[in-house]
Amino acid sequence: MKTLITGIHAVESALKNDADNITQVWIAENKRNQRVKELINHAQKRGLIAHRSDPASLDKLAKTHQHQGVVAEYNAPKSFQEDDLFDLLDKIDDTPLLLVLDGVTDPHNLGACLRTAEGAGVHAVIAPKDNAVGLTPAARKVASGAAETVPFIQVTNLVRTMEKLKKEGIWFIGTSDKSSGDLYTYDFKTPSAIVMGAEGKGLRRLTEEHCDTLISIPMAGQVSSLNVSVATGVCLYEVVRQRQA
Repeated sequence: MKTLITGIHAVESALKNDADNITQVWIAENKRNQRVKELINHAQKRGLIAHRSDPASLDKLAKTHQHQGVVAEYNAPKSFQEDDLFDLLDKIDDTPLLLVLDGVTDPHNLGACLRTAEGAGVHAVIAPKDNAVGLTPAARKVASGAAETVPFIQVTNLVRTMEKLKKEGIWFIGTSDKSSGDLYTYDFKTPSAIVMGAEGKGLRRLTEEHCDTLISIPMAGQVSSLNVSVATGVCLYEVVRQRQA
């Protein structure tokens, strides 16, 4: 499936990690800084011609002004299916770490979560197919290459998938400001799936009920909760801290 990647960092990452699936690159004719020159050289080494284009045409192509003067056409690999998740688990040599996004609808939040997940060594990100955002160009841009390296798996029935994964030994830790459990007192050294709720709404009732435990992030100020992508980073890097200790 052809899609577009926008933004210099996202296109750089795609050229580095998955250049075979990039078919065309466009650069705004007024962009001539050193980083753009390096990107053009990078593309040429992979047999791609970086076409110069006027900014207005790029706006129309990308359907956004937020492209930083760099757009690439990308043959997105076949998306992962639910069954692929269990094949992935079989191939994991270390302790599994999954991220579940229960209905995140903002592509910028999805992209930021994917980027953090990649940095924290998450093995797969799981999300429902309905009422949730997929890998849009905006999400890919914010992910800065993580969308091409972290398996993103959308499932038809999230609760059913959770139940199947529990049988594989995965523990589901949901985040909720209603929980009295503290993020920093939970032991994440077991096979774990961190479950994050949607923007503003938090976890859906059924999702919450199927978590093995609920935790909260301690908040010392007046704000009651964090943005989902920020909260995801806080939780995932507590897992990283514990597992490296």
